[in-house]
Amino acid sequence: MDQYLLVIVILGAAILSVAWMPGISKKTGISYSIFYVAVGFILYRTLSDFLPDPMPQKNENMTLHLTELIVIISLMGTGIKIDRKFSFKRWSSPLKLVGFTMLLCIGTAAAMGYYFLGLGIASAVLLGAVLAPTDPVLASDVQVGPPNDGMKSEAKFSLTAEAGLNDGVAFPFTWLAITVGLIMSGKEGSFIEWFAFDVIYRIAAGIITGFLTGKGLGILLFKLSKNYETLKTRDGLVAVAATLLVYGVTEFAHGYGFIAVFICAITLRHFEKEHHYHDKLHSFTDQIERLLLCLLLIIFGGTLAMGVLDPITGKMVLFAGVFLLIIRPVFGWLALASVKIKNRERLAIGFFGIRGMGSIFYLAFAFSKFDFDHHDELWAVVSLTILFSILIHGLTATPVMENLKEE
Repeated sequence: MDQYLLVIVILGAAILSVAWMPGISKKTGISYSIFYVAVGFILYRTLSDFLPDPMPQKNENMTLHLTELIVIISLMGTGIKIDRKFSFKRWSSPLKLVGFTMLLCIGTAAAMGYYFLGLGIASAVLLGAVLAPTDPVLASDVQVGPPNDGMKSEAKFSLTAEAGLNDGVAFPFTWLAITVGLIMSGKEGSFIEWFAFDVIYRIAAGIITGFLTGKGLGILLFKLSKNYETLKTRDGLVAVAATLLVYGVTEFAHGYGFIAVFICAITLRHFEKEHHYHDKLHSFTDQIERLLLCLLLIIFGGTLAMGVLDPITGKMVLFAGVFLLIIRPVFGWLALASVKIKNRERLAIGFFGIRGMGSIFYLAFAFSKFDFDHHDELWAVVSLTILFSILIHGLTATPVMENLKEE
């Protein structure tokens, strides 16, 4: 059997199905992420000899760049669909989730990794860092709708904005794990340098570059195009082009590209906020994101079939369950204790700390920079946590959000 042709057929069928999956998910109340993971598992159980090896340990470069691509596309789409203009007061809920919940989740997961799972210090810090961010890719079921959708849901806004913010803000802690690893191994590394460069400079560079790029694109697309007909465009692909441009430029400047993409999207979104062109930009990024997502979920299902969970122990299963069902919900609820929203919304926001492609990216990125101990165990426990999240949140997101809407 020709492997290339088989892959083409599978991709064609999977991508074709994407067109109907959002509607099917809405009808059944089950996230389509579960479907694609199951398809990947079955395909690799039956046709593994004819398909590419899906294991991330053997394809870390491909894993790194595919997850990187889908996360930045998702961040652009996430920013474009947020109607609420930024201010510290209006965005207090997601800022508290990033500044309080995420940091406590990192610390608690790292402590459990070290004391409960028996990981080394560097690997434990890495575990906390990669599981920290709420995933923008797998969280569409609990996020706000398209631009100017008009839905006033604090829960959906908080989860959408949190997913956009914390994928970049979590990056310094991946670098912290790398720094700890370097110091523990006797190589060059400094906590002062980490804080000055990886925290202060990289975050600032991401914010500034993203803001300037978003403003520049807004002027080009909405102001100059009114005066110069040749500059007028309404192609949705501009959103993807902007994503790649701002991400690449920011990374060249050693800033955090994830932050830059989200800030760029928010800035562009609120440049002539009511303009219908934002709908096209969002629609195009959404389609590209779903295309990449079905591919990556099939690969993820393939890793499950090929043994990525083989190192799993009872303690790892307990860790994943406690992290998703206790640590994140409790810290999420506590962060919003002073916010004037209904307790059911507060509980829902805390519960839907979805983990996904961002965690895979951070893990692959860290492994590309330093040779951490417990390599296979980290892939196993992170994959198990993502699997649990896909199943638990994928089965509950639609009914819970519908229930909140009816209140």
